[in-house]
Amino acid sequence: MAAKRNHSNRKALVLFCLFLGLSWEAEARQIRYSVPEELEKGSFVGNISKDLGLEPWELAEPGVRIVSRGRTQLFALNPRSGSLVTAGRIDREELCGQSARCLVNFNILVEDRVELFGIEIEITDVNDNAPKFQAENVEVKINENVAPGMRFPLLEAVDPDVGVNSLQSYQLSSNKYFSLAVQSHASGVKYPELVLKHALDREEEALHHLVLTASDGGDPLLSGTVLISVIVFDTNDNAPVFTLPEYRVSVLENLPVGTQLLTVTATDRDEGANGEVTYSFRKFVPDKLLKFQLNKNTGEIKLSENLDYEETDFYELEIQAEDGGAYLAMAKVLITVEDVNDNNPEVTITSLFSPLMEDSPPGTIIALLNVHDPDSGQNGQVTCSISGNLPFKLEKSIDGYYRLVTHRTLDREQVSSYNITVTATDGGNPPLLTETHFTVQVADINDNPPTFSHISYFTYIPENNPRGASILSVTALDPDSKENAQVIYSLAEDTFQEAPLSSYVSINSDTGVLYALRTFDYEQFHDLQIQVIATDSGDPPLSSNVSVSIFVLDQNDNAPEILYPTLPTDTSTGMELAPRSSESGYLVTKVVAVDKDSGQNARLSYRLLKASEPGLFAVGLHTGEVRTARALLDRDALKQSLVVAVQDHGQPPLSATVTLTVAIADSIPDVLADLGSLEVPRDSEASGLTLYLVVAVAIVSCIFLAFVIVLLALRLRRWHTSHQLQASGGGLVGVPTSPFVGVEGVRAFLQTYSHEVSLTADSRKSHAIFPEPNYADMLISHESFEKKDPLSLLDDLKLPVEDNPLVPVSSGFTLFLLRIIIGFTFRFGIMIENFGLYFFHCSLHFNDICFLLKH
Repeated sequence: MAAKRNHSNRKALVLFCLFLGLSWEAEARQIRYSVPEELEKGSFVGNISKDLGLEPWELAEPGVRIVSRGRTQLFALNPRSGSLVTAGRIDREELCGQSARCLVNFNILVEDRVELFGIEIEITDVNDNAPKFQAENVEVKINENVAPGMRFPLLEAVDPDVGVNSLQSYQLSSNKYFSLAVQSHASGVKYPELVLKHALDREEEALHHLVLTASDGGDPLLSGTVLISVIVFDTNDNAPVFTLPEYRVSVLENLPVGTQLLTVTATDRDEGANGEVTYSFRKFVPDKLLKFQLNKNTGEIKLSENLDYEETDFYELEIQAEDGGAYLAMAKVLITVEDVNDNNPEVTITSLFSPLMEDSPPGTIIALLNVHDPDSGQNGQVTCSISGNLPFKLEKSIDGYYRLVTHRTLDREQVSSYNITVTATDGGNPPLLTETHFTVQVADINDNPPTFSHISYFTYIPENNPRGASILSVTALDPDSKENAQVIYSLAEDTFQEAPLSSYVSINSDTGVLYALRTFDYEQFHDLQIQVIATDSGDPPLSSNVSVSIFVLDQNDNAPEILYPTLPTDTSTGMELAPRSSESGYLVTKVVAVDKDSGQNARLSYRLLKASEPGLFAVGLHTGEVRTARALLDRDALKQSLVVAVQDHGQPPLSATVTLTVAIADSIPDVLADLGSLEVPRDSEASGLTLYLVVAVAIVSCIFLAFVIVLLALRLRRWHTSHQLQASGGGLVGVPTSPFVGVEGVRAFLQTYSHEVSLTADSRKSHAIFPEPNYADMLISHESFEKKDPLSLLDDLKLPVEDNPLVPVSSGFTLFLLRIIIGFTFRFGIMIENFGLYFFHCSLHFNDICFLLKH
């Protein structure tokens, strides 16, 4: 109980010693004192603080205490004076009996030094007991015919003191018949004997009264008396005689009650009543009489109580034999008790240091144990061990003490507490053992970083998500305990698209749930890579990180965008030209559209939504090509209006429409003539429109001629470069970026669709070829040149040429004017075939410039 009460006070000091890795080397010092018995409580014994090398106030520390085994505490520590004092009245006779020396041994434990000091105190005797006889009156029966000189044993006095304070002499009151003789045995015990000096005469005096005085040698001298009544009997000439003066027997301490130990025998040569012998114990010793039983008639000695070797290992009995004539004889019975292994070892936990830090080095002391077995010899030799494959071992110290220390590194995450069983086994046959159980807790240190449940995380989130939407939950576990296992989540500092990553997503520091801080747009980015950091709350904190990939899923949130034909305004339409001689399947134009979405959301289909003359034209479902569905007839109207719808495959689908105007004529003049016949102005407003048209044509022609000269010079310098670009597919390099060709979605489409254009001096043999989609990224082919009219070529140029660096005409009106100008200038340049070829290219560059100026 003392160890438990002092545990909390000693804990800080013990843990400090453990942290410094000090090993406990206990030393034993023997300090001896002497003190007389019967002192008052608190009497000075010795200056223990000086002898232990301590300050007096240190005795008041909880770590300094007296450790004794199985005995009432006789001494105490006085912290004020620094001395060892008595804890109560000490009776030497009660403590040590008749032993010559009375020694009391105990240990003083100084925990902060981890030292044990052996203390031996001799209790000296004082004359506090007077000699005492067994009875106040003693009868001595003597036959009258006893000759002078006959000796009669008397009951001796008992003085529990020792030395000079014990019994020293006997004195008999004065009389004329008797004197006193004192016999001393080898053990030092004095026996008085009554010696007859003169013959007795019963008729003269039948009863004599004597006083026997026993005195000790103490100061002051103490004495005791007994009244002796001498009864004179009639003649009895022989006294009983024992067969042996001493009887010796050895018995085991575990003999059952009632076992016969031995039989004493005494004989008397007298006859009749004078020869009848009875046996009795001569000394009155209560505790021994309780152990043994004597048959007064037979002399049999039996065991009346269980023996205990640890209590008393030797008994000395005196048996007297008395005949009917009052003669006595005495014999000794010496009983030796032999030890048997009947006591289990005792294990006491003196000190226990728990909890134990998991980073404690090998050799750290965990507990101090004391082991004791009250048996003797081999039966009292105890060995200790611990069971199980534990990271601890026992080291023997002094005076039956063991230290339990660590012998390998501990890990709280593997084992947080140890149930230790210490087994103490004696050397008896069979051996006896005692098991002591106690628990040692392992205290945690922050030695494990948080660990994520996955090596990496990835998740999908649809675009156009609401702000604050939950994206993903990451989880990290820390095998440590308490604050060392409290995980805090955070995001690593980084940027994405020149903005802090923390502006895109956030994380709940407690739960690890990721939230979107903005609406994601698949068209802006497809995925987001972040690093999540998990940090524990230890000191110092430990952390780990994991990669999280967030993939944005496309939604159908973009309608198709029509790239060609381009519509400058919402109400204007592009004009396309279809010869009257066109057969079924003739390619009139191509509607080019893209969708910024991806996958099915960007997969487009084309359909003819409305036509001025149904059944004349058809639109390719997946290509967007507008072709004639039958041969053109003279009755077909010159101007055909088509509404083409482009729809994606998203859910729900989105669509866009474009209105095309197709002019049916073999040449531009025919178009103009037909348009003039169809729409003859009927007032001054129509005449003004024609004037404006003529002026516009003239101005454009002049501007064109001026640009031709400049462009010819530039074109000559880039002639070689242009041919290399056309041959190698690099025609897109250096071309101004239009708002249509900059879309990534159409670029992939344009790379798979190409036109081949061949020009010759003979305009009737020039032609344009529209092959199937080419996935090898082929550019313009120069292997199919044939002669054809340039105006027919212009009919072909109304379709976009994706891989050509020349951007198509932006509007129907511009194309109409361009055709007039090219026809006019071609009549003057037809004599030089090569000049006509360069002229055509220059005209296309002019169209680009016009487009750029316009936008």
